[in-house]
Amino acid sequence: MELKLLFSIFASGLLALMFAAVRSRWVSGQEVYSKKLLEISQHIADGSMAFLRREYIFLLPFVVLVSVALFFANTGFMKFQALAFLLGALASSLAGFFGMRVATRANARTTQAAKDHGLNAALRVAFTGGSVMGMTVVGLALVGLFAVFLFAWSHFAHIDETVLASSILPMCTAFSLGASSVALFARVGGGIYTKAADVAADLVGKVEAGIPEDDPRNPAVIADNVGDNVGDVAGMGADLFESYVGSIVGCMILAVTVPGADLELKIKLLFLPLLISGLGVLASIIGTFFVRIREGADPQRALNQGSFIASGVAFVLVLVLFNVLVGEDTFGAGSNMGRWHLIGATAIGQLAGVIVGQITEYYTGTGRRPVDMLVKASQTGSATNIISGISVGMTSTFPIVIVIGLAVLGSFLTGGLYGIGIASTGMLITLGIQLAVDAYGPIADNAGGLAEMAHFPSRVREITDKLDAVGNTTAAIGKGFAIGSAALTSIILFSSYKEASGIAIAEIADPFVLVATFIGAVIPFLFSALTMNAVGKSAFEMINEVRRQFREMPGILTGDDTPDYGRCVDISTKSALKEMLFPAILALMAPVLIGFLGGKEMLLGLLVGSTISGVCLSIFMSNAGGAWDNAKKTIEADDATHSNTEAYNAAVVGDTVGDPFKDTSGPSLNILIKLMAMVSLVIAPLL
Repeated sequence: MELKLLFSIFASGLLALMFAAVRSRWVSGQEVYSKKLLEISQHIADGSMAFLRREYIFLLPFVVLVSVALFFANTGFMKFQALAFLLGALASSLAGFFGMRVATRANARTTQAAKDHGLNAALRVAFTGGSVMGMTVVGLALVGLFAVFLFAWSHFAHIDETVLASSILPMCTAFSLGASSVALFARVGGGIYTKAADVAADLVGKVEAGIPEDDPRNPAVIADNVGDNVGDVAGMGADLFESYVGSIVGCMILAVTVPGADLELKIKLLFLPLLISGLGVLASIIGTFFVRIREGADPQRALNQGSFIASGVAFVLVLVLFNVLVGEDTFGAGSNMGRWHLIGATAIGQLAGVIVGQITEYYTGTGRRPVDMLVKASQTGSATNIISGISVGMTSTFPIVIVIGLAVLGSFLTGGLYGIGIASTGMLITLGIQLAVDAYGPIADNAGGLAEMAHFPSRVREITDKLDAVGNTTAAIGKGFAIGSAALTSIILFSSYKEASGIAIAEIADPFVLVATFIGAVIPFLFSALTMNAVGKSAFEMINEVRRQFREMPGILTGDDTPDYGRCVDISTKSALKEMLFPAILALMAPVLIGFLGGKEMLLGLLVGSTISGVCLSIFMSNAGGAWDNAKKTIEADDATHSNTEAYNAAVVGDTVGDPFKDTSGPSLNILIKLMAMVSLVIAPLL
């Protein structure tokens, strides 16, 4: 029975990878007829892959060091945690590598499709490129968890609750820790890279030189386009890869603690999050076939249609699964939880994900009241634009936190702590298509830049701008979705830590626990300050370089000289790799120091504080940045000549402030809170 369930999970992961391979081949098969377009696209691809290679080489000593530490800190079978950690790090790295490789192929093909066939064809290429990222992430996650679980399961002749809790599940935790570690570096490093280039390109190109966005005369333009891929494709993919794995592993740990359930039922509940995720692969694949529009229609509607159909199909499949696998109405003596309670928890997770996405769209979408308010505020200068943007971000935090809180309470009341785990898995059930929709955005953004740099007709840029405007909204929704899933995942991870460390009750009024909670609450602020400062330092170098080129080569602005794009790419790469180190060390070392110096109760307080402040700060920063971005784009669309210089310049400044908010610090906080919980879970047996 157990082996059949395990291999069905492997089959689901393999299906996702095969689908990704087929889609990748289709994208590569699309012809690009413009040599100029292909040449510029190749520069972006080379820069993106070069950064990723250097980042992975930079990370290699760290990954090896942690593996060695896990090997020597454990005894017997648990030494294999080092191997599981390596596999998790490798799977996360491969997800980013394959996703970004196809994204850098899809950008030029999206531009060519827009020129040759129009909006629908361009949407199809961009979304197909994004679907490779989505399916690669879920496929590698399921195959990796299958490999770790099968290895651990087959090592023991007899399986009982003690073996599950003390040997098999810690292997899965180590796999998740490997994914989380790489994800943090990928998110922070990619975020620093992309925003340093973006800020320099905007401030010197648009504001000082008065040239359009993605103008080939801007020396930072290639670095900016490379940054879209390393930050919003590889970074987001690694982020949601570790969320996906973390929610599954956390739910599996809580399955062993379900009251009133016998061993057979606990094993079924342990497999349940894996099986739910496997069904989500099938639902996501079905949903991708419904992402299509008629010429002139709204691309957002097509993307929403695919996502909603995938969610509906997933829920129907989950109903069937629960009726087949968990047939009992209740789980035995001492339990008031049954099949329908878990179905309810799954539905709560799915619904919460949709609502968080819709709230995020309201606060960041073009044509919505908050963004229109920012457009109006820009007419009186940069100060009012920034004040209004901060207000929008702060206001958006309240409804999203309420939804997350209701989801936690609702799922807990229906299924206890395990119900929260199932809700988290339910929120991520259709990650394959959700991530496809998100990765579509940077592909569309790159396509617009390529159309400008290759001097394509203006109608092509109009098509790519329409796709890009939707991409900004989908990116904001994706960040909201990532925040919601991070909140639920963190809750189940520190609940799992509480169970693993044997803490019965932690007294919040205990001064030691209270101090640890305060320290945990301030860590996201310190982390954000470090990452924002890193963007500022990198942007400073980039701005000076762009100014130098404009000053020493005046022929650049007249079109007589070619900018030195490579120099800007190199500055961003070196700065990102150097500046990402300390924030990552902070995330890894804080729980270790508090745990070993203050004890397991103080560590629990640290996790509570970091989760609460991290979620709120992440929502604020991501939504404020998204609103600033779309306010700028609204002004650009309404006034193509930018005759209202004060309003346009104010919007550019606001967007520049929002860039590290929404693409560096905000999204990185998701990984920070999950990584701290995962590190705590791994060291729990040692405390």
